[in-house]
Amino acid sequence: MTDWIVLRGAALPPPRRTALRAGPLSLDYETGALRRIRLGDREVLRQVYVAVRDPVWDTIEPVISDFRVEGGGDGFEITFTARHLRDTIDYTWRGRITGDARGAIRFSMDGIANRTFKKNRIGFCVLHPPQCAGAPVELLTADGAREARAFPRAIAPSQPFRDLRGLAHEVVPGLTAEVSFEGDTFETEDHRNWTDASFKTYCTPLSLPRPVEVRAGERIAQAVTLTLRGSVGAAGAAPSSGSVTVSLGETGTRPLPRLGLGLASHGWPLSRREAARLRALGLSHLRVDLPLAERDLERRLARAAAEARGLGVPLEAALFLTEAAEDELGRLGAALDRLDPPVDTWLIFHVAELSTTEKWVQLARPALKGARPAALIGAGTNAYFTELNRGRPPIGAVDLVSYSLTPQVHAFDDASLVENLEGQRATVESAREFIGDRRLAVSPVTLRPRLSPNGEGPAPAPVPGELPSQVDPRQMSLFGAAWTVGSLGNLAEAGVYSVTYYETTGWRGVMETDLGSPLPHKFPSRLGCVFPVYHVLADVGAFAGGTVIPTRSSDPLRAQAVAVRKDGRTRVLVANLAPEPQRLTVAGLPAPVSLRVLDQSNVEWAARAPESFRRERGREVDGGHGRLEVELGPYAVTTLDYPAV
Repeated sequence: MTDWIVLRGAALPPPRRTALRAGPLSLDYETGALRRIRLGDREVLRQVYVAVRDPVWDTIEPVISDFRVEGGGDGFEITFTARHLRDTIDYTWRGRITGDARGAIRFSMDGIANRTFKKNRIGFCVLHPPQCAGAPVELLTADGAREARAFPRAIAPSQPFRDLRGLAHEVVPGLTAEVSFEGDTFETEDHRNWTDASFKTYCTPLSLPRPVEVRAGERIAQAVTLTLRGSVGAAGAAPSSGSVTVSLGETGTRPLPRLGLGLASHGWPLSRREAARLRALGLSHLRVDLPLAERDLERRLARAAAEARGLGVPLEAALFLTEAAEDELGRLGAALDRLDPPVDTWLIFHVAELSTTEKWVQLARPALKGARPAALIGAGTNAYFTELNRGRPPIGAVDLVSYSLTPQVHAFDDASLVENLEGQRATVESAREFIGDRRLAVSPVTLRPRLSPNGEGPAPAPVPGELPSQVDPRQMSLFGAAWTVGSLGNLAEAGVYSVTYYETTGWRGVMETDLGSPLPHKFPSRLGCVFPVYHVLADVGAFAGGTVIPTRSSDPLRAQAVAVRKDGRTRVLVANLAPEPQRLTVAGLPAPVSLRVLDQSNVEWAARAPESFRRERGREVDGGHGRLEVELGPYAVTTLDYPAV
């Protein structure tokens, strides 16, 4: 029996998908949206959907009713009703999607406001896949002109394309996909700024005033049409293979990033058992946030110093300055003299700046270097890569550049979180364009955003009886572990210096506290148990100081891996990122290897008795001819060990 709470932190399975065909194209319908429009193995569009976003950019998810699908073979017609209802927003639209044997797909929406409210956006968004980066594109502008351009290779800080009625790109040689829009003016942003692995073309330019009042009874109608130009040829005749192969590279030259955790935000100190389990992770640091204007600064620092010493790791201290920075740094200096905390990295931020300017680094440097001469001085943004990209850091004044990331700025479903893993690598590669060889720290990585949707302030206060917006039940699930494998692989292979994941304990951490979940009906973790992600970090942390081996997945939306090597040993973690079992092939292995699986069958044992689980030897299997086939359950992670060859 499938235990979806164990698999994804919720009692319900992921949304149902309906597989469709439009001539040579295959695609999926899910919850009012089209996903993964493909020509054979080639992705044409990642998604087409209608977004309803409130005045603070919160996304209001739809409830779908009256769903009907007709047709089969090479064509289809879908109709449904979508209602977006939350707080002041109440908007309903009727959707119709058709696909024909020529590969033409049309998606129209016709909606009405059920009450008067304010919105930042209502209408279509189209996602072009990340493989379009650097590729030519033809723009159809609002005045009817056609213009030859290219998708950005490095992440564009501002909208690369504006005033659009359509755009066309080459899918395979001799075949072009053209997307046209009706009902509004559109523009394109580089979604990779927020680690969404796509280029998003959306309605209503951001240069226009917002929010906009929508009056009760007001109608909004739009349409998106996809057409193919040219010859489909052999690419359209070849269906997707359906199998996934994860391949290992020959050598690992990049060092494994320093891995750390954040100080738990619930405020409770670590118990003896919690500290012992955290020491087994091979951590490199513990992050603490220090708002220097707060009265409890010294108490926060004392707690962080005590926990860091208990774990045997240094602190990554994030300092938040105000306009009274000189006085605040003086108070910090006095606290450092009294407490002598083991800080080896400072991250300098200012509460009024999304990306730190040089003024504050130069002001803080004398005080921080005087207290800890060997500690690294870092700056950047406490928000997302987009803020670093738009407000470039003072490279000459810092030893290290940092930004945070979360996969849920714009979308929240399992599939989108998996899609956005590739976007993490893109942020690192683009950061290198302007930081050169400076150390790069991604701190922290969290499943849910810590900040408001626009990154300019704290997340909203929780509704009584509901989970805080920073908490995701998938934190305690196998999905969370599998997703972290993908995150580690992308960031490590891209060459970051350090990564801070999650927190130590609690519902934003890697294990439950000895007190248990504050809302067990919403976050049904087991008291005192570790989460599956604990074992992922333990498996990789055992190789601290080692190197990263490059990996490649034939379908990164279904399986990804991270591989590490140290002292003559190699370890490969392969994650099934799908909600169903699948048989994967791992290529590039010697024979034999030791195999251990973390899945639905043993996750309770791994949670209750992690020490016992980790002492269990893996079973020896034969990776004959360098290839091993392994059957993995939903969101399962397999760990493969072997001597280096």
